[in-house]
Amino acid sequence: MELKILVVDDDKNLCRLMEVYLKKEKYKVIVVNNGQEAINKFHEENPHLIILDIMLPKMNGWEVCQEIRKQSNIPILMLTAKGEKDDKLKGLGIGADDYVTKPFDPDELVARVKAILRRAGNIKRDGENLVFPNLKINNKKHQVILKGQELELAPKEYDLLYFLSKHEKQVFSREHLLDRVWGFDFIGDIRTVDTHIKRLRKKIDEQLDKYKYFHTVWGVGYKFEIIKED
Repeated sequence: MELKILVVDDDKNLCRLMEVYLKKEKYKVIVVNNGQEAINKFHEENPHLIILDIMLPKMNGWEVCQEIRKQSNIPILMLTAKGEKDDKLKGLGIGADDYVTKPFDPDELVARVKAILRRAGNIKRDGENLVFPNLKINNKKHQVILKGQELELAPKEYDLLYFLSKHEKQVFSREHLLDRVWGFDFIGDIRTVDTHIKRLRKKIDEQLDKYKYFHTVWGVGYKFEIIKED
C-alpha cells in the first residue's frame, strides 16, 4: 500500500526539498501552502501522516492541528522555529506526535516520518476494540484484557484508560482530563488524575516486560503511547 504524506508549508522551496526526499522513500506526497487548503486536502486525500508548519496563511498550524484532532488521530509532525521551546510544548499539548526544528536535515525529517509511521502501525482498531501489544480494550463490554487475562479496573480507571488510548499519542493536561473523564462539574482535587495514572501504571505498565503505555510530558500532562523498552 502506498503511504500518503500531506506536507503543509508556505515556503515552496522547502516543500520541494521535502517532496524530493520523501518521494525517494516511495511515499506519495501532497503539498499545500496554506492552512485552509490543508484541511480540504486532509478530507480529500485521507493521508497517513501530516507534516505541518506553524506559520501559515489563512489558518495557522495550531488551528489546523486542533481542527484535525477533532476528527482524526492521524500522525502529525510539526515544524517549529529554532529554539522555540514553547512551540514544541504547545504542539505536543494540542496533539502533535513529534516536531522538527527549522532549519533541519532532510534525512532527519525522513527518519522521524518513518519512526512515527512505524509506531502508528502498531495499533489496530477492530470495531469496538482497541488492540495494542499485550492489551485489548473492548468498550462495548467495558472489558480490558492484559496478556490474555481479564483485568479488573475501577470505573474511572477504565474511563481514563479508554479515553487516553482512544486518543493515542495526544497529550492532555490534568484539567482537560478532569473535564473529559470526570465531567466539567467535578469538584475535587486535580491530583486525582495523578492518582489514577499511578494506579494504571501499576496495573498495566508494571506487568509488561517490553512495552510502556502511560507517559508524563513534563509541564504539560499525560499521554498514552506505545513505547518499546530495550
